[in-house]
Amino acid sequence: MNTFHSVTRFALASMLIASAAACAAQPAVPPVAPLMPPPPVGQQPGAMMTISGSVGRFLINPEGDVDGLLLADNTLVAFPPHVGLQLAASIAPGDDVRITGYAVPGESIRAQQIEQTRTGRRFVDQPPEGPGAAPSPRSLRGAGLVKLGASGRVLRVTTAPRGEPDGVLLADGTVVKLTPPVAVQFANLLQPGTTVAAEGYGTRNRYGESLQATAFGTPGNLTSIYNTSPQ
Repeated sequence: MNTFHSVTRFALASMLIASAAACAAQPAVPPVAPLMPPPPVGQQPGAMMTISGSVGRFLINPEGDVDGLLLADNTLVAFPPHVGLQLAASIAPGDDVRITGYAVPGESIRAQQIEQTRTGRRFVDQPPEGPGAAPSPRSLRGAGLVKLGASGRVLRVTTAPRGEPDGVLLADGTVVKLTPPVAVQFANLLQPGTTVAAEGYGTRNRYGESLQATAFGTPGNLTSIYNTSPQ
């Protein structure tokens, strides 16, 4: 009996040693590289792409937040305001950048990562963190808007997250926003090269001017969009 148990223990030990040796012989699994964050829910992006260029100017939304930039070659780049806050503090017009993101109809690219070429610093579209990182409550958005008017030549048509037209970028850098349903009514004017005019409420700051239109059309021929104007 003792001999039988000794043989059994020896066989089990041999099997364990062989199994351990086989595991050790397996090549180490390399760590998985971090992936770019996926586009926000609701977007219908095209292929991932990378472009390089020189920053021409920043663009703002009607609340005054930096949420885009125009490269020197007129390439339009969109990103969330929390990314724009970081970019505006670190990058200036004239700086060279490398941008990775998704092609979006009507826009050149919706950025997921922007790299400052000179320093190698990267700005990635990730959810904002920390105190003050969350957007202001909806009830407070627009509290500081003022009445503005704009007119000029359409340089680019801007789009909502799903890719539908939602306004225009004028040649002087002014952004005029419309809701997608309203934009459909002015499809003939939302074309590069046309001359448009608008009145509405928005912001003018050191980065530029942007307004949410309450009236839109051509110079001297504006159509009121809403029955009542914001108070």
